Amino acid sequence: MRITKTGTALLADDVAASTRFYADHFDFRPLAELGWYASLQHPQHPDYTLDFVQRGHEAMPAGFRGQGTGGVLLGFLVADAAAEEAALRGKGIPLAEPLRDEPWGQRRFNVWAPEGTLIEVIQNIDPDPEWMAAQGL
Repeated sequence: MRITKTGTALLADDVAASTRFYADHFDFRPLAELGWYASLQHPQHPDYTLDFVQRGHEAMPAGFRGQGTGGVLLGFLVADAAAEEAALRGKGIPLAEPLRDEPWGQRRFNVWAPEGTLIEVIQNIDPDPEWMAAQGL
């Protein structure tokens, strides 16, 4: 299979709310907004799209339409996770998990998006040498 583009489509109860959330807090820009459907793009990653489809809409296969959006995590790699966490806190966005440093070399935190998606904001940092050694790495 030759894939020419990749994207993610999520069912949402409120497509407009999801669109606003990603636009306001993660700088995505709408490519298309049809009420029941929206397609977003990040200006730094034009080959990736994030789409939202109204839960229950006939455009989706019948067995899929009513499913809850769950078990989905979107990861956004950033240069400064602490600054991004502070900015989101300043906007009143509640954190699902606060900023933390992981021994495997990540500084990260999590927020919930309106459609039930967990967003992980990640910064690469130096891993803990003792932890790496204990893992045989």
